[in-house]
Amino acid sequence: MAKKKYDQVYQFKVTLEGIKPPIWRRIQVPETYTFWGLHVAIQDAMGWDDYHLHEFELVNPSTGLKANIGIPVPGEGYDRGVLPGGKQKIADYFSMANRTASYVYDFGDGWEHKIQLEKILPREKGVAYPKCIEGKRACPPEDCGGVWGYADLLEIIKDPKHEEYEEMLEWVGGEFDPDHFDVEEVSFGDPDKCRKSAFG
Repeated sequence: MAKKKYDQVYQFKVTLEGIKPPIWRRIQVPETYTFWGLHVAIQDAMGWDDYHLHEFELVNPSTGLKANIGIPVPGEGYDRGVLPGGKQKIADYFSMANRTASYVYDFGDGWEHKIQLEKILPREKGVAYPKCIEGKRACPPEDCGGVWGYADLLEIIKDPKHEEYEEMLEWVGGEFDPDHFDVEEVSFGDPDKCRKSAFG
């Protein structure tokens, strides 16, 4: 399938809410992206594993009302009129007059992210998009219990005398540096392939 042609890229700053110092990423994505594509790019840039449901909330400029965009789950109580992300284009919602959205990943842990459109830029020749251009600090491990669970985890792995130290260190894979982030380590999946593997 031929990739859609596009002339512009949207630059977003994605910040995980409720954690100090902040954990954030600056990404650039094609203007042709749907919210599913933006979701996949956020997952890849932040370092999440996309094990859980997600949802965007922002104003729909055509109605002036809040829209919820994600994965509708009929009969699960999560539906609430959620629009399917694969059918909603970011360009129909985001503009320099409508720049912010919230993005929640994992309704159990409740990771809330602030999404801010910073710029709409001309596409650069020879540059592969999406692209992560900057960021700070490591993404919390999946299923660590949200903001409070993550704070507990960091306290425990700082203290070798803590009774849960060995167990927690093993759980995070032997080591975890909350300050580590290297833009060169970010690689982006193809949203279409990710959708096929997620939904068949």
